[in-house]
Amino acid sequence: METVKVAGDDGSDSRPAAAETARRRRRREAVLLGFAVLISCFGYLYTGLSVEDRIPDGLAGFAGSMVCLALVPHLVVRRWAPHADPLILPLSTLLSGLGLVLLYRLDFAYSARYHSAGTASGQLMWTVIGVAVCVGVLVLLRDHRRLQRYIYLTMAVALVLLMAPAAFPGDTYGAKRWIFLGPLSFQPGEFVKTMIAVFFAGYLVTHRDALALTGRKMLGFRLPPGRQLGPILAVWVLSLLVLILERDLGTSLIFFGLFVVMLYAATQRTSWVVCGLLMAVVGAAAVGSMEPHVKGRIVAWLHPFDIYLPASQRPAGLISDQAAQALFGFGSGGVTGTGLGQGHPELIGFAGRSDFILTTVGEELGLAGMMAVLLLYGLLVQRGLHVALRSQDPFGKLLAVGLAAALALQVFVVAGGVMGLIPLTGKALPFLAKGGSSLVANWLMIALLIRISDAAGRDRERAP
Repeated sequence: METVKVAGDDGSDSRPAAAETARRRRRREAVLLGFAVLISCFGYLYTGLSVEDRIPDGLAGFAGSMVCLALVPHLVVRRWAPHADPLILPLSTLLSGLGLVLLYRLDFAYSARYHSAGTASGQLMWTVIGVAVCVGVLVLLRDHRRLQRYIYLTMAVALVLLMAPAAFPGDTYGAKRWIFLGPLSFQPGEFVKTMIAVFFAGYLVTHRDALALTGRKMLGFRLPPGRQLGPILAVWVLSLLVLILERDLGTSLIFFGLFVVMLYAATQRTSWVVCGLLMAVVGAAAVGSMEPHVKGRIVAWLHPFDIYLPASQRPAGLISDQAAQALFGFGSGGVTGTGLGQGHPELIGFAGRSDFILTTVGEELGLAGMMAVLLLYGLLVQRGLHVALRSQDPFGKLLAVGLAAALALQVFVVAGGVMGLIPLTGKALPFLAKGGSSLVANWLMIALLIRISDAAGRDRERAP
């Protein structure tokens, strides 16, 4: 019986070469994960020495937890996704470790000033759950293309989850982001962005030709035809409903922005981006002028320091000094920061552990620390786009673009709001901020990127 041989360009067997490439990737991943664990443990140790002037009691437990959080997914990737990108997992682990260090530091400040309970241990538990979800997806979902069969079911579930918070009471400060089930609560919007990316990827793969090749030209742009403009109008209306009914500016921006980015990636038509931007501006202006909660965020963005004026001279709707305190924190940090444990991030108030956790980075790690954190996010987004470029199948390509865009948009709306570039949105900063829903959803996103990158690497190494 003749043996079938898989050959490369030179006629040699390509399977050993592919296996050696996979082993090199996993070795690089292991080294980078080691650096991520060391940096996280050093930050934990430095915080304890800075605040308490002694080695923290929980250092051994934290170090052991970080080792497990890095080792277990690495072994799973080595076994079930050996051709995956070697940077995605280390970047996610490092960001999660930095988030735990920052919350550990904030626990000291909030306990001393407000006598509040610590949150670092709870965040560690949610990190373990998030990594477990990531591992489960990698083991159970062997081919990301299976998701394409269920795009309409995925979108139906996403719409239910997206609108469900409107039926529950809002939080203390007006937005409706939470679903309450007895003592438990979660933010469905964190999971919806991934589900919507799955739906858009499947939908656009099927309809990309109709969306890209039809329409009339005007002023150099090919305008989308009325029949094909329906999807973007539907998404625009839905994002406005989220903004009106739930007063959730962040989810609305991410939802609509994600659709426009994926639509452009599928069609390469600038007219879709122009239409999307115009519709976003019109919708935001209309809702911002009518909805008091959204209008208050815009007022706080335009006049952050007016909170210190006498009450009779303040603009209507301005009720918080968080935006001003954040700018003070960034200013006091300078280039290198005050050092972990040496600033006053607790002056931000209740949001210092969520979206405003970035002010702790700016104040205590300075401009250098801010640039390092933003660079980590940028690298993670870049690896997602790199996966899209390498992917051979259209669905995986668009899904990787969508996941990377969702992460980039969330970082932008959070960081931009905290730094005063755009109005505050109240969304959690991925991986760093306190929040179980956000952590689990982000690790789910990482699992899908790893799975797509493994398929892309496998397909490229099999190609003649």
